[in-house]
Amino acid sequence: MGQVTAVLIGAGLRGGHVYSAYAKEHPDELRIVAVAEPNEKRRKEYAEKFHIPEEFQFSGYEELLSGEKLADCAMVCTQDTMHYEPVVKALEKGYHVLCEKPMSPDKKEIIEMGKMAKKYGRILMICHVLRYSAFFSKIKECISQEKIGRLMSIQHIEEVGFWHHAHSFVRGNWRRAEETSPMILQKCCHDMDILLWLVDSPCTKVSSFGERTFFREENAPEGAPKRCLDGCPHRADCAFYAPKFYFEHPKAEEDGLIYAVSSDTDTETVLQALKEGPYGRCVFHCDNTVVDHQVVNLEFENQVTVNMTMSAFSTHCSRIINIMGTKGQLKGNMEDGVIEIDNFVTGEKETIQLNTSPKGHSGSDTNMMRDFVKLVSGDASCGKSSAEISVASHLIALAAEESRVTGKTVDFREYQEEK
Repeated sequence: MGQVTAVLIGAGLRGGHVYSAYAKEHPDELRIVAVAEPNEKRRKEYAEKFHIPEEFQFSGYEELLSGEKLADCAMVCTQDTMHYEPVVKALEKGYHVLCEKPMSPDKKEIIEMGKMAKKYGRILMICHVLRYSAFFSKIKECISQEKIGRLMSIQHIEEVGFWHHAHSFVRGNWRRAEETSPMILQKCCHDMDILLWLVDSPCTKVSSFGERTFFREENAPEGAPKRCLDGCPHRADCAFYAPKFYFEHPKAEEDGLIYAVSSDTDTETVLQALKEGPYGRCVFHCDNTVVDHQVVNLEFENQVTVNMTMSAFSTHCSRIINIMGTKGQLKGNMEDGVIEIDNFVTGEKETIQLNTSPKGHSGSDTNMMRDFVKLVSGDASCGKSSAEISVASHLIALAAEESRVTGKTVDFREYQEEK
């Protein structure tokens, strides 16, 4: 396989640190040749790290994509509402595209992006990394082998993690649905994609319930200031005290979340950023609007039923699944890498222990990047998804949000056709 070249649009956490890491770890397979990033400091740091000449450093995607085609593919890792234009322009320009999820919070834009990929015959891979995990790949294999007979129903839990929710969805970039995406789309289009993949049938009906219940002004403990470092009297007994998380929680460094607070991670700089920036705010005094718990019910054409629960109130950021079939039951915990299968016929119990990676999404980020690079290089045997399937999973999430807001069950076949 020859080396694939790429341009990066948006050098934030996912683009600048997670997906680009593949080029550092596998320089013979992927090379980043240009970057578009409006934050000058971040752009310069990224360019230095990946040895990108000044003439290929751009402040915006418009300038990068207006010139001649510079690479084989483009990685679009901007904010949710800023994916559509660079993705479409890159496809028109001749780039294959890797796009961070969600594609867009806008139904029309999602559908149009899928159409554009088909029109120009380009690869449009959405970062639904869970398809590339050893955990869900093994579960898909077990279902395909009918180890539990015919699939009948699934219970799926998305444990967001109290710390992750506070970081991303209360203090962080995805705290306001009207400015980014509804929680069920931003966080759980991963899960809708996985459920669609496991069930392997078109969705027919969607219903959903959920609220922003806890992270509200009226739930602030007495005397809690607007910012954690403004002498909060509850610092010792608050799970969301910002300095505790960014200096003590292993995920702050392991998942690179601390880079959202400050690109310089020395103690003094991070503390100053917490005193002044959004990540140091009290979780009860933020301007967040997204839900902190939600359930979604799905019916599929093959009569499989699914219940999915998303909750901020969990210790870990993990997925737990319970799959019931006519001949057995499968239970799994993604973080632990454990799958248990009970056979109704023989009474036997099988336990599968997977070797999970400590890297992002149990190694799925790396696996997805490997697959994308192979696809771009011409290996047609790769690719666990498609733009068309990603469009469907995004629309299921949007239908769930419509159901939550209206209190009505959504006929998904009609919803797909509505303009």
